[in-house]
Amino acid sequence: MDRKKITNREVKKKNRNRVFRYICKNKTVSNPDISYHLKISLPTATQITKELIEEGLVEEKGELESTGGRRAKALSAVVNARLAVGLDITKNHITLALTNIVGEILKYERIGQPYASGEEYYRKINGRMELFLEESGADRDKILGVGISFPGIVDLDKELITYSHVLGEEMIPFASVGGFFSYPCFFLNDANAGAYAEGIQNENAERFFYLSLSNTVGGAVFSNNELTQGRNFRCGEVGHMTVVIDGERCYCGKRGCLDVYCAAWRLAEAAGGKLERFFDLLDQGDAEAVKLWDSYTDYLAVAVNNIHMVLDCDIVLGGYVGSCIGTHLQGLWDKVAGRNTFGEKDPYVKACDYKVAAAALGAALKVIETFVSQI
Repeated sequence: MDRKKITNREVKKKNRNRVFRYICKNKTVSNPDISYHLKISLPTATQITKELIEEGLVEEKGELESTGGRRAKALSAVVNARLAVGLDITKNHITLALTNIVGEILKYERIGQPYASGEEYYRKINGRMELFLEESGADRDKILGVGISFPGIVDLDKELITYSHVLGEEMIPFASVGGFFSYPCFFLNDANAGAYAEGIQNENAERFFYLSLSNTVGGAVFSNNELTQGRNFRCGEVGHMTVVIDGERCYCGKRGCLDVYCAAWRLAEAAGGKLERFFDLLDQGDAEAVKLWDSYTDYLAVAVNNIHMVLDCDIVLGGYVGSCIGTHLQGLWDKVAGRNTFGEKDPYVKACDYKVAAAALGAALKVIETFVSQI
């Protein structure tokens, strides 16, 4: 009997979650819509939406057009019922993003802020975030938490940032960072956060590898609406796979890492530190830009082909370069296809959909998803 009660509760919770997700996805629906598409009884759908309305997560918005009978009530998610903040920490900047319960970016800002070890840095970041929220007009009581994207190995079991080559840090407890903020904190690796933004709201994203091409190179595997973490939470760290034996020295101390050849700064450096300017020069056919891009994509094509050979899935190019690649993606695909052993004709290399504040957005979406999964 007890097991039956537990099972009934589980079924009810699962149905509530499905109903809420369906409403969020379809924006305006009716109870008959929900009943038909989710294959639950109309009384069940009606009871669930009644509860969600009482909890302030769903609202009635008039009536839908009649299809011959009584008009059904129009139901929509209260999109700003809950909010989340995403904070992306890098060596030289922070990015803040405010999102609502359906994952819309309500406000974002990129701020020059060099990383510094110690309490003063996090106090300053918290102050920046509080000002950001004040300017947004956000109701603080609706904020579920802060998702923090960090460029390093984020061990969710030990609740530690175990290592960050880029920032020169190791063994940072989540609690020692979270203690500076007034909201619950959730931690993700930066590439994982970018992948999460790319995949969690895309119902067609069954499995892909996210290759983050920013001023460092990272990666993440997204599969079945989850990130694949790996035994030591290092899954996807392709920036430090060797592409040139005894090649140039990487910031990690090794030689020939992919990061050395495909970090975004290698392109930006040739255009006064501005990556967008580099792509402008490339579009104009500037000889030096064309030559550098040809060399850059030679290494990138090797990496993409290697990743695809191992994982047999789409590769999504993210980070600064993935956001700017535009029409130059075709040239990269031609190089990748030329290396592919199986002669695959359908392109499996794609540019990212989220080109602005992707890691901050992904971190915020992790907060939102944690809440939604419990509805």
